[in-house]
Amino acid sequence: MIGRLRGKVVEKQPPRLVIDVGGVGYEVEAPMSTFFALSQYSGEVTLLIQTIVREDAILLYGFVEEAERRLFRELIKVSGVGAKLALTVLSGMSVADFVATIEADDTARLTGLPGVGKKTAARLLVEMRDKLSGTDIAPTLAAAPAGAAAAEGGVGASADARHALIALGYKPAEADKLLRGIDTEGLDSEGLIREALRRAVR
Repeated sequence: MIGRLRGKVVEKQPPRLVIDVGGVGYEVEAPMSTFFALSQYSGEVTLLIQTIVREDAILLYGFVEEAERRLFRELIKVSGVGAKLALTVLSGMSVADFVATIEADDTARLTGLPGVGKKTAARLLVEMRDKLSGTDIAPTLAAAPAGAAAAEGGVGASADARHALIALGYKPAEADKLLRGIDTEGLDSEGLIREALRRAVR
């Protein structure tokens, strides 16, 4: 896998870059933050690369900062979030801003990004908090607390999860279907919502 490229930028057409490395041009997609950073450099540049292999293509994604590449890697692990949407997120806010958004549970900030609807924003808030908690990217970010609802479990947590799903735009029947069959033992309402959202994209 390609992990880094060093060469000269010979073409810029956001989100695509072409990097000339020893006479070979590598097509790389990058967030706008990388384009802005590269504008400060002349001559050779170094990009950190995330390689994604598909059946029909080998795709390269480039970043100036390691924190951005690591966040990109975590974003594309979220159900329903592909590389294109991950680049949109990184183009719309810095890593620090994203962490602050997750910490504040700021749905509005996420839905302000192109292509991010309420359901995707809710999924990002829930899953990224757990993924980033205690990492180098977000060392002080706490994981989602189990709280009293975890101890209560059962009907109370299910009702809260159902209300939350409806608030996110699901119809009552859809919310009931997503929650039906989930083992509620040990799960609080947030855990139920997380599992329901995972089911929604299957």
